[in-house]
Parts: sequence; C-alpha cells; structure tokens
Amino acid sequence: MSTVFCCVLVVLFSVALCMDFKVRPSSFRRSQQTTFLKSHKSRNLLSLKDLQEPDHVKMKRSEESAQNQCQSLHGYDSTLKNNTHTHNFNDLSGMVSLAWVGDGTGVLLVLTTFQVPLFIMRFGQSRLYRSEDYGKTFQDITDLINNTFIQTEFGMAIGPENSGKVILTGDLTEGRVTKIFSSVDFGKSFVTSELPFHPLMQITYNPRDSNILMVYSISYDLWLSEDFGASWRKIHETVCLMKWGINDTIFLTTNPSGSCSEWLYFSDRGMLELRKSLDYGKTFKTIGSRIYSFGLGGRFVFATIMSDSGSTRMIHVSVDQGETWDMAQLPTVGHEQFYSILAANNDMVFMHVDEPGDSSIGTIYVSDDRGIVFSKCLERHLYTTTGGDTDFTNITSLRGVYMTSVLAMDGSVQTVITFNQGGEWRPLQKPWNGECDSTTCSLHIHASYSISIKLNVPMQPLSEPNAVGLILAHGSVGGAVYVLSPDVYVSDDGGYTWFQALKGPHHYAILDSGGLLVAVEHNPSQPISQIKFSTDEGQCWHVHKFTDDPMYFTGLASEPGARSMNISLWGYRETVLNQYWVSVTVDFRQLLSRDCQENDYIEWLAHSSDISNPTDGCMLGYKERFLRLRKDSVCWNGWDFIVTKEPTTCPCTLTDFQCDFGFYHAENSSVCVEQPELIGHSLEFCLHGRKEHLQTSGYRKIPGDHCEGGITPERKEIDLSKKCVSNLLRTKLLTEEHSFNSAPIIAVVIAVLLISAVAGVIFIKKYVCGGRFLVHRYSVLQQHAEANGIDGVDDLDTLEGGKTHYHDDSDEDLLE
Repeated sequence: MSTVFCCVLVVLFSVALCMDFKVRPSSFRRSQQTTFLKSHKSRNLLSLKDLQEPDHVKMKRSEESAQNQCQSLHGYDSTLKNNTHTHNFNDLSGMVSLAWVGDGTGVLLVLTTFQVPLFIMRFGQSRLYRSEDYGKTFQDITDLINNTFIQTEFGMAIGPENSGKVILTGDLTEGRVTKIFSSVDFGKSFVTSELPFHPLMQITYNPRDSNILMVYSISYDLWLSEDFGASWRKIHETVCLMKWGINDTIFLTTNPSGSCSEWLYFSDRGMLELRKSLDYGKTFKTIGSRIYSFGLGGRFVFATIMSDSGSTRMIHVSVDQGETWDMAQLPTVGHEQFYSILAANNDMVFMHVDEPGDSSIGTIYVSDDRGIVFSKCLERHLYTTTGGDTDFTNITSLRGVYMTSVLAMDGSVQTVITFNQGGEWRPLQKPWNGECDSTTCSLHIHASYSISIKLNVPMQPLSEPNAVGLILAHGSVGGAVYVLSPDVYVSDDGGYTWFQALKGPHHYAILDSGGLLVAVEHNPSQPISQIKFSTDEGQCWHVHKFTDDPMYFTGLASEPGARSMNISLWGYRETVLNQYWVSVTVDFRQLLSRDCQENDYIEWLAHSSDISNPTDGCMLGYKERFLRLRKDSVCWNGWDFIVTKEPTTCPCTLTDFQCDFGFYHAENSSVCVEQPELIGHSLEFCLHGRKEHLQTSGYRKIPGDHCEGGITPERKEIDLSKKCVSNLLRTKLLTEEHSFNSAPIIAVVIAVLLISAVAGVIFIKKYVCGGRFLVHRYSVLQQHAEANGIDGVDDLDTLEGGKTHYHDDSDEDLLE
C-alpha cells in the first residue's frame, strides 16, 4: 500500500513540475483586471536629452519645459530598497487569482490553485492568502474556508464600492451540495452556507445593495438572495441571459420553448422573450418578444428583434426601462452580421454595425440624445467576426476622446482618434521623437486586435480619470518593420501629441493620480530583477533593482483607481525540484515624501496649444482648465487628490455638430454630405409611434455638447400624423405563478430536429468547408513597406489557436 501511495505522489509531483504557471484575473467590480503575462529584463533607458523635437511640431504643455534635461533623483535606490518587500508562496500551485477588496483599504486576497485530472476524478488544492498592506506581507487564511477547494473559474466575487463583501464558491462535485464562503469584513472571517442548486456562473451583486445576490444554476434557473446568501429562492426558470438594470431592475431573456442550452439556444435565437422585474423577482413583466439579444448602456435599453421572415433583425431602444420602445434608425442585419454597443452614456451611444460577409469591418453610428436617430460616424471600422476583437478605446483621462482602428483600402490597419465624441475622426500625429522614413507617417496604437493576432503587445492602452490627459500605449510608427517590437508611447494632452517613452514592449501602471508611472520590460524567456519608474509623465525613466535573485515576471498589480503608491510585481522562481510564486511590492511613498503644494501645480487648458488664445480649447461646447502637476515637481498628490477643473461655455461653431441622419463626412473632409443612396429621398423615421419627416442641412448638435449661441444649422422634425409601430414587441404581466407556453411535445421534437439539421448544414458549409478570415497588414501606408524593400513581412497569421468557441454575434456582449 505504501508503495502505491509513493508512486501516486511521484506522479503528481512530476505533473506539478511540468505545469506552466498561469494567472487568472479575478472578476471584481469597479476595478480593472490584470492578466499577467511573463516579461523580460530591462533594456537601456530612453533619456529626454537624447530626444529632439521637430521644429514644425508645437508641443502641448510647452510651458512645462519639455526639452529640459532629466533631473536625477539622488539616493532613490537605497530609499526604494528599504521599501521593497518580497513574499514567497511556498505551496503547490500552478494558478493564482488576485482581488482587491474595497477602495484605499490596501486589502488584497490571493487564491493559489493546484489542480490535475486523476483518472475520472479531479485532484486539486487551493490556498487563500490575505494582505492588509498592499501586498507587502501575507497571512495564510486557508483554514477560514476549511481548506476547501475553490472554483477557480468563478474566482472571488467582490462586493461593490467599500462594502467589504467577498464570496468564494467551493468545488462543485456531482451529487453533493455546493458551498459558498461569504465575508462582510474584507476577508477577515468567512461564513459557510450551502446552495440549494449548482451555480453556472459567478454570483453577481446588486450594484445598489450588496446584500442582494443573483445567479443562475446549471439548469438555467435564476436564483436570488436578499440576505447575502443566507437563503435563496428561485425566481425564474429557463433564463438565457440576465443583467442588473438601474434602480434594482432585473432584466432577463427566456426561451418559451423551454431550453437555454447552447445548441437549442442558438437554434432559437430570435424567439426569446425579454422580461423585467421591479420587485426582486416576485412578478415579471414581458417587455419584448422575438428577441435575439439585449443590452444596457447608460439610460438606454437595447433589444435586437427578429423580423417576421426571420432572416433579418433590427434594434429597438427604450429610455424608460423597457416600458415603451422605438425602432433605432440603423441598417438591419442578417444572420452573419451583428450589432455591438462600443460605448454608451446618458447622452449618446456608439454602435457598430457589421458589414455583410467575412470582411471583419463595419460602420460606427452615433445616436442622438434619444438613442433613436443614428448617423454614420466612421466607415471601415475594424471589428473581427471570429474573435470579436476591436481596438475601440475610451480615453477616460479626457472627456469625449475615443481611439480605434480602421482598415484602409490598401489593407493596412490605421489608428484614428476623435476628441468630440465621434463628431470628427483623424489619424494620430507622428510622435515628435519618433523615427520614420516618410514625413507623412503616423502613429499606430496596438490594442485588442494586435493582442488577438499574437503580436508582442502585453497590455492595452491605459488611461485613468484622475490622471488628466495621460495615455500610455504600445505603438508603431511607419511601416511593418516596426510591428514585431512595438514601443511604449505616451501622450500627456489626451492624444493630440505623442512621444516615444520606452523602447520595446512593457507592462505599465499609473500611480498617484499620474504623478508616478512604473514599467517592467516584457520578455517571457528571461528572468528580471529591475523596475522602471518616472515622476514626469514618462519623459525620464529611472531604474530600481528590486532583487538580487531574478524571477520570471508575469505581471503588475496595483490597487484600482491609480491613487496607490504601491506596485506589486508577480512572477515565479524555479529550483531544481520546484516552482513557486513570488510577489515583490515596492512602496514609493518614501521616495515622494513631500506633499505637493500649490506651486507644484500649473494651469492647463485642455484641447489647446495656446492657453492665451481666447478662442482656443473649446470642445463639446466649453473649455476646461485643469490644475496639473508640473513635470519637474517630485511630490505626492495623495489619496485625497481631486481633479480641479474650471469649465467655461463657448459659442457654437460647426465643430459642435455631427453629421445628421442620412449624412456623413466625406473622405479627408470635415463637411457633412448626403449619403449617395439617400439622395432624392425624403428622410423619414419612426418616433414614439408617429412618422417624422426630417428637414436638415446635414448637421445636428453632438449629445452632451453645451455650447450656447453662435452658429446653429437649420433642423426640423415634422410630424406627418401617420402612425408607425413595430408589432415585434408585446407586453403582458406575469405573476408569481409564471405561466409558460408549451407547444405539443411532438411539434417541439420535429422543430428541434429540423432546426438542428439546418444548423448542421450551415455549420458544415460555413466553418468546415469555407470558413475564411481576412489577413490584415499593419503597415500604416503600404508605400512605406515598399520603399523599405519589405514584401510580405507584415502579412501576419491572424488565425488564433486555442479558441474554445465562436462568437456568431457579439450582441451577447453589447454592454455589461
């Protein structure tokens, strides 16, 4: 017996040695997730004294002496060495999940997991650690959860805001109950309770009340708890998708035919019902039928509705939580196309409408303030069909700014940016210190699409609301020769101007509201021992050696909100017989020991290169002046730092208007012209059940624009006194005894068989016989690659390995 036991231990130990280390980001609200990749040792630093600004480029924030030499920080290495803390996780684990609990609390929970299949069973263990000092020290609290194996796919469900609530879901074993471990004191203690069902997903919190929980089971029943998991009640059956709305509203889709399983669900897309509850599931009201999908964004509720023929669908929108609906003035789409909400707030919506075929491009439309009348905003927008990847990025450090990628006619992928919520798009400027063989080249920013095709891009663009104007991103300048090794670029004015901050790909983070930047080079094959940091928004970088024993780096972790002064480097070290996780936390508070004073800040006018010009800086109807930290000030903004801004209303100009319904920007022009297919046709649309005729000069005010007076292009909406209504939406009240329609069993069986046969034919025809995907090139202009003698270097393989499923339609991901 002992011999057999020893053999099993040897096998398990061998498997552990062969395991690749993985890091799973924890699903937690209000905070960004960090997907940890492996990284490499530092290269030479880029010093500002080596950078020259071209004469024809006027730098923003020029009053901040961007051409000054880098100021040395004397004695910083010894200060940081005394504030560097290392923790070794000496357990058998191949995966780690991190979750910050609360805001500014410094509480970090770490779940390490070891798991291997053993014949038909699963063997594994997990350990739970807790830190109260931003990851400097950890306490093993596994005994608080009775050494239970925690479901890594569910992660740690963290309550909203500073509720201090945490939920861990235990191992789900067939035939046994599922246990959850809940905490109300930031993970200091846990209470065990049993679920009367097996969960299919992570438990979700009501955003307004963290005591209200909701989750659906593996049988697609929806369960709700009003006492933080102590008791549960089933509130609905056959739930395909559910979401929390505003004011405690619950939205869900259900399948009247009685199934939400994957194959039947896709065969019944377009036959779902949309329901909502205002009383935590005691009663439900059906607010839509023939539903294909739905999404929430800002104050809007969207639903895609199938037509009578079942071959096309259209979007309906509601601004009163589904009580009344209007048809959005958008093109209808077929089975192989999709809609996707790119961004939404209380003012307006960015909507992507896919082009027919496998082109991987579409058109962005922007809505009016009602979310009903849409106008064409950007054509040839890159959005891959197979992976659902788009580079659309909201720059949160300055209002109204968005970046994305378009596919040019020559097959190149180009980055464009808007500063007025889609009113106008333009290519990014060439970085003032960037290298390029052509005077017409521009900067391309790498985001989700680059990551999806396995370019060497470890992070997406990063911005923070409390770091005004600051953007960090990977980018390439010029032709494809630069693609294989993107560099890190920084903009300090919201995307108008850029400069190369670091050579090669890096992991990066924003600390102290932008007063401190940190970065680690990305090279998975080499262990690292250094971290870089900057106190002047990326112009000058310094190196700190945080260890004498290099480790294989997997990622950075800092408390969400960009106010912390602590950064944790995660990775692992190898010995002859083992691998183990390592966390190194560097506290920069003693380095920036001086509190910032009034004279450390300078007034900055957004969207302006000349603060003295009275007409400069107007954007979306008003100017905004900010107090920003001087680049040469080495001080601490602090946790209580508040972005100070002073708005001033501007008179209206054409820049405060976007192209109206039926109009679009002509190429390389800011003038709105009529869409060719609509020339000579009257512009009519349905609004609140009545047909309206639009008389327009081609412009309408951008939602959220606050300009007053000035230019106001003529625009009228005339009631034609004709009724127009979609018969695709019906409402009825369901009581607690939910009455579900059920067709005769024989009819259902026949329908399922027919639909399955059709779906099988379509699947084989499309994905087995003829599945194809466009290969995009990353040269900003094709002639750049040709001029450099490059032929085919940038024709990268875009087929991803390891895709576990295919997104036939991104409606599922409209907006969380």
